Amino acid sequence: ALLIATPEYNNGIPGVLKNAIDWLSRPPADIARVFGGKPVAVVGATIGAFGTALAQSAWLPVLRLFNVRPYFGARLMIARAADVFDAGGKVKDETVAQQIRSFADGFVRFVREVCAAPA
Repeated sequence: ALLIATPEYNNGIPGVLKNAIDWLSRPPADIARVFGGKPVAVVGATIGAFGTALAQSAWLPVLRLFNVRPYFGARLMIARAADVFDAGGKVKDETVAQQIRSFADGFVRFVREVCAAPA
């Protein structure tokens, strides 16, 4: 499985993260081996108010090209991350911590279902 944790830069995908995914898709003949049929989820955090909604949506055409199995059971978009995480990166907001746990539990169930299903 692949979990993409994305920030949002100027309403879109950050270039460095997109470049890393692009490198994994080269040569094009390797796309099926690297990505094909794998369960994938996208989450994100940003200091802005909209919680990476646009960046997460911008990943969809990229993931469609790779023929992955996207997890659409929930969305995790953390807004105002500077208020949610402490200086060490720990979640200090219990509501957000529960959202993260709930998302992770759902994605794990999805991965188990996808991996158990015949290809």
